[in-house]
Amino acid sequence: MPTDLPVSYETFWQDERLACAVSAALGVIAGRWKVLILRELLPGAQRFNQLQRALVGISSKVLTEQLRQMEQDGIIHRQDFAELPLRVEYALTPLGRQLHPVLHLMHQWGSDYLARQPQRWEQWVSQDD
Repeated sequence: MPTDLPVSYETFWQDERLACAVSAALGVIAGRWKVLILRELLPGAQRFNQLQRALVGISSKVLTEQLRQMEQDGIIHRQDFAELPLRVEYALTPLGRQLHPVLHLMHQWGSDYLARQPQRWEQWVSQDD
């Protein structure tokens, strides 16, 4: 277990405030698509159609719902441009950009996991089909 954690494992889960904070974080990023949407927005603003093309298998309805939830949670910003044709872009807010190191650590952990459990890679890939 890493020693640079602010509290011990036992203390962490006994402190309701800390456990609640983890639940809050998971509530904001949980779901099949939210982390992938965040990944697409890390480099910069994207239009709806760009996001939908990048997220193979997501429906317009689900993408719209996820974007609205993420906007309500304050991690993305929707910008409407007053021009024709109508242009809308989605970008990470400063709060949303704070998730970058979290996503990076998740990526590192997932890479390590798949290196140790190569049989799981096929299972994850087949779920996307």
